[in-house]
Amino acid sequence: MKNMLTAFLIFITLSGAFAQSSDFLLLKKGVNSKSQIRYYAGEQITYKSAKLGYFVTDVIKEFDQNYIYLSENILSPNDILEIDIRNKDPRNSTLKNFNSLFLGAGILLFTVESVNSIYQRDEFSINKGVGLTSAILTGLGIGMLPLRYKTFRNQGRNRLQIILMRMDE
Repeated sequence: MKNMLTAFLIFITLSGAFAQSSDFLLLKKGVNSKSQIRYYAGEQITYKSAKLGYFVTDVIKEFDQNYIYLSENILSPNDILEIDIRNKDPRNSTLKNFNSLFLGAGILLFTVESVNSIYQRDEFSINKGVGLTSAILTGLGIGMLPLRYKTFRNQGRNRLQIILMRMDE
């Protein structure tokens, strides 16, 4: 019994000793948690600062209360005008899947109708309704391509916050 208690206490002590901080940069748009994006230390961030005026990609090293330490730069959240969120926003993957679904369905419908007409009638012909449906699906897939979320602007209701989750000893 003493051995189990000792092992349990050692496990609790070691797990607390190896706990790491989980500081992050929070991109917040309103109160909805689905529109919040987090950047952790070690992640790559593409931003546009007020000083440079163009997008720069850098790796986040650590956070302070007022500054973001990057591998090549030190920034204040107030200096950031925009952040590129194309690869980070989970809503973009949903839109990408819809685009793929509509494009694939339109192309597949057109291909199946073509193969079916060649197989049954020995000539290439497309039914008017199938051609129209295929064109609508393909056009919808192409039309939805620009709808993805590209940048997060640090203005208005949108805010950048540095969240420090450290345990003081």
